[in-house]
Amino acid sequence: MTAKDRTEEASSQADKPFWERPLHTLNRQEWEQLCDGCGRCCLKKLGEADSPRVHYTRVICRYFDQRTSRCGCYASRTRKVPDCLQVWEHDIGELKWIPSTCAYKLRHEGRPLYDWHPLLAGSRTLMEEQGIAVAGRVLSEEYVHEDGMEEHVIHWVSADD
Repeated sequence: MTAKDRTEEASSQADKPFWERPLHTLNRQEWEQLCDGCGRCCLKKLGEADSPRVHYTRVICRYFDQRTSRCGCYASRTRKVPDCLQVWEHDIGELKWIPSTCAYKLRHEGRPLYDWHPLLAGSRTLMEEQGIAVAGRVLSEEYVHEDGMEEHVIHWVSADD
């Protein structure tokens, strides 16, 4: 897509709420607001050597604050946690581990947000009632030995639909 095409597309999308527009038309603030804050991307994942399949665990990054459902070191997270990504810097389609409920994944695929998303529902209540948020169901990586991660595999989060 050329710069001219992007400009034309952006102007044709201007009347839509930002969460209905293509990801490449969003500014940094809109990207940040698109995140529902569920914490699923902060879960530790296990991969299979001979498969692209990802297994989520109930083990979460040590910096995830379960009281606020936010990263405790958001501004410096990529320095403190080398695996942590600035998702807006990546092609979402290439990040196969992104949870199926993630707004970034949905919008990348041209799909609408779920009704429980805080931008549509007006609060986190529906998201929490639907069991999307991880707070209260996870363990900090500080308390789990890396050799025991397989014991914590969960099935309530998936990268697949």
